[in-house]
Amino acid sequence: MKTSSAGVDTDALKRRVRAIGFDAIGIASASAEWPARERLLEFLSDGRHGDMDWMARDARSHPRNLWPGARSAVMVGLNYAPRDDSMELSKQVEQGLVSAYAARRDYHDVVKGKLKDLAQWLARETGAEVKVFVDTAPLMEKPLAQRAGLGWQGKHTNLVSREHGSWLFLGAILTAAELAPDEAHDDHCGSCRACLDVCPTDAFPAPYQLDARRCLAYLTIEHKGQIPLEFREAVGNRVFGCDDCLAVCPWNKFAQAARETRMHLRDDLRLAPLSELAALDDARFRARFAGTPVKRTGRDRFVRNVVCAIGNSGDRALAPAAEALLWDNSSLVRGMAVWTLRRLLDVGAFQRLKSARAADEQDADVAREWAA
Repeated sequence: MKTSSAGVDTDALKRRVRAIGFDAIGIASASAEWPARERLLEFLSDGRHGDMDWMARDARSHPRNLWPGARSAVMVGLNYAPRDDSMELSKQVEQGLVSAYAARRDYHDVVKGKLKDLAQWLARETGAEVKVFVDTAPLMEKPLAQRAGLGWQGKHTNLVSREHGSWLFLGAILTAAELAPDEAHDDHCGSCRACLDVCPTDAFPAPYQLDARRCLAYLTIEHKGQIPLEFREAVGNRVFGCDDCLAVCPWNKFAQAARETRMHLRDDLRLAPLSELAALDDARFRARFAGTPVKRTGRDRFVRNVVCAIGNSGDRALAPAAEALLWDNSSLVRGMAVWTLRRLLDVGAFQRLKSARAADEQDADVAREWAA
C-alpha cells in the first residue's frame, strides 16, 4: 500500500479511477519545476499558435499560476482508439472524413462527468479542496500527464502511451492535498519519424515541435479565416481535424478499441457523402452534430472545409453542390466555392460562371478568389 502525506491510500485511489471507467491514472506534483514553460514561450514567440490567443495566457506557464493552492495533480486518461483506419478512410475522396476524436459524443462531457465523481471521492478522503479540468482551462495537461507516468509527449507533441498508443483523452484534478507522486515516464520514440514524415503539410519544424499554422487539425477546426491556398490540396477529404500523425504511431499496435460505450465512434459522423454535408444549413448542422466537438466550430467553417474537400475530390458531379454555395451567407464558404469550381469546371464553364456572378460579389476576399 502506498500512502500519501494526506493519509490517502493511492492504490485505493487508482482502484477508484478504474472503477469509474478511466483507462489510465497517475499522480504528479503540482509545485515542482516546470520546464514546459520554456517550450511554451518559444512556441508563442514564434507565433506558432496562430489564432489561438488563449494559449498565451500566463496561467499556462505553471499549474500553480492557475491555482496557487494546488499541491498535487491527479491525471487520468480515457482511451478513444478507433476501430477503423484513418489513413484508409482518407482515400475515400467523395466522402467527408471527421477526426476520430470528434465523430462521437463530446469527450469534454464524458470525461468531466467521470472526473467530478472522482473529485468528490478524493475531497471526501482527504478533506482538501479540489478543482477539475478537461481541456477547458489554461492547464498544460500533456506535460503533467508525462510527469504522472501516463506516457510521454511524442515527436508529434501528443501523449503516447505504451498501452493505448496515441489515443488518450486527458483529464486533471488539482488538489490541495499532498499525494505521493508517480515516476515520470521516459520517452520511447527512439529514432522513429513516422508521425513527422506522414504530415501532409510539414507542420513539424523539428521533432517535438508543432507549427499549428500549418497543421490541418488547426486549419480545419480553430482557424477562423480562409484556409491558405498552399494547404488546400493537403486537406484532402478531411472536413474536421486530421489523424495522420496519431494513426501512424507504432505504439498504436497495443491499443484496443475504446471500451467506454459513450466513446464509441458514430459511423454516420465519421464518414459521410460530401454532397450531403455541403447541403447543411445552420439548423441541420446543429442537429446533426449536437453533443459532439464538431458543433463548436460552427456551420460556416465546417462547410468551408467540405467545399475544399469537394475541390480535392476531382469529381465534376459534385460541382453543382459547390455552385449552389456561391450565394451562401458566409464569405468563407463562397470563397472556397470559387476555388473549388475553378478546379472542377473546364475553363469555359468557369468563365461563364465568373461573368454571371463575380461582379455581384461584395466581399473583398471572395472577389480576390474570382480574380486569382
